[in-house]
Amino acid sequence: MKSLFQAVALMTFFTVINRFLGFLFKIYLSREIGAEALGVFQVAFSIFTVLVTFVATGLPLVISKLSSSLHAKGDHKAESSMVATALVASLILAVATCLIVLLFNNVLKAVFTDERCVLILILLLPAVIFSAIYSTFRGWFWGRSNYFAVCLVDLFEQVARIILFVIMIGGALSVVDGAVTSAVSLTIACFLSATLVTILFFVYGGRLRRPRGFAKEIIKTSTPITFVRVVSSLIQPVIAIIIPLRLVATGMTNADAMSLFGVAFGMTLPFLFIPSALIGSLGMALVPDLSTAVAQNNKNHIESRITASIVITLFISCLFVPIYMGAGENIGLFFFDNLDCGTLLVYSAWIMLPIGLTNITSAILNTLGYEVKSMKNYILGGIIMLLCIWFLPKYIGIHSVLVGMGVCMGLSSVLNIRMINKITTSKVKILKPILLISVCSIPVASLVSFLTNLLSHFMPMFFNLAISCGVGLVGFLLVCQVFDLIDIKVWFVNIKEHFKKKTLAKKT
Repeated sequence: MKSLFQAVALMTFFTVINRFLGFLFKIYLSREIGAEALGVFQVAFSIFTVLVTFVATGLPLVISKLSSSLHAKGDHKAESSMVATALVASLILAVATCLIVLLFNNVLKAVFTDERCVLILILLLPAVIFSAIYSTFRGWFWGRSNYFAVCLVDLFEQVARIILFVIMIGGALSVVDGAVTSAVSLTIACFLSATLVTILFFVYGGRLRRPRGFAKEIIKTSTPITFVRVVSSLIQPVIAIIIPLRLVATGMTNADAMSLFGVAFGMTLPFLFIPSALIGSLGMALVPDLSTAVAQNNKNHIESRITASIVITLFISCLFVPIYMGAGENIGLFFFDNLDCGTLLVYSAWIMLPIGLTNITSAILNTLGYEVKSMKNYILGGIIMLLCIWFLPKYIGIHSVLVGMGVCMGLSSVLNIRMINKITTSKVKILKPILLISVCSIPVASLVSFLTNLLSHFMPMFFNLAISCGVGLVGFLLVCQVFDLIDIKVWFVNIKEHFKKKTLAKKT
């Protein structure tokens, strides 16, 4: 079995590449189709995300557990039958879901502030079916600990979508054309990734046999997991409906409201979710690691992993805070040529901290078998967020969605940590580290702001940001070293020892 370090390194490598390509694509997309079309697409995409979550989220985890167990027992016929059963069940559910959306599309037209969103959602429906196929085989690869194949297909889908969009965008002449091109390119990319993962399934020795004997177990086990994920994912489409509605109520035109929504969700949020690439890899690798420790009742290992994971998450989440606070406006102008994006980035940089903490603490609770508790904490935070985005647009406009998200994630992370402290003997304390990190961020943000404003008189924006942000990262590391938040020397020693062991292993 691969070590936690190796699993995290592999997934992080592919995730960083995938996120980087996705980030560049977001920049290109926003420049090609504009903020209004991006807002229309984002509203439809938020509903599409819920549909995919409903159809394909619970299956991979269930299939991975069953596949791993049956493979370990050498019962390959039962494993093949189980995968076929899951595939048939997921396809039936996906097709039924798409038919329901088509039958009740008039209801969606009444809910959306912009009817164009319904057309985009319909164009995305085939991708729901392709995602069901992909998730089934993904669970099999996960159960076999073949993370490489899963990461490869994810990367292939991202590259395919980018290439398809670039080829197709030439004919887009309006807002609808741009959003339609985005939807069609995503649907085709999902078809290609489903085809590739199916081929890889058979290449790696997977087989399909007559589906029987596992339907009840798969449905029973996957239903609560799917329910938890669907409830969580419903927040985004609710925001997508409420925010434009409330902005229009303040006197904005529908086009302006959609544009601001596109700026917030399509331009600003990708920056804020950059730390999630590392934290997501850590959370995914932590699942089998903690599961093994729980099965062995290794309390010391569980406690050390939980504490270390939360401390690392705090550091990763806050690494970019002073950079965005100091150079956010120039970052928005450079990447998207949009000052609103930069302004939002400056004022919302702090929410990376609660986002990171919620991600890792939810992963910990799910691994320990407390998915429902984690869901309840998120729902409570979600209620607060909905109140924020309903009442605050009158006073702070589009900023209300980011403030609401920060409050939601902050409350959820605090409740999650309290639950972790309750069910384990480890006492995770975050107040002191957060205060120290805040103290570290203020002078570094001021330094970055001073440098980027000074350098704007002497050099192009690219070199300006490269120097000011680079100095900011180094400055943050040094200030954290002064306050004993990190020990850089220990990091270098650990890395050196790791490579020494690899060199000795190769020689022997």
